[in-house]
Amino acid sequence: MTEVPVPAPMPTGIDAVDRVLDLVAGLDSRPLEEHAAVFEEAHAGLRHTLDNPPTSQ
Repeated sequence: MTEVPVPAPMPTGIDAVDRVLDLVAGLDSRPLEEHAAVFEEAHAGLRHTLDNPPTSQ
């Protein structure tokens, strides 16, 4: 199977969202066993941002 490189995520300008994108983008360097926990952390981070949107950028 040939792996296709995934481009780096485009910054959104929202720090909390950009941190989540960077976290998920780094999955390829982490063991498969850690992926589920990273996705759970990403989901929690995005949910928190949606529930508490930043007031200014």
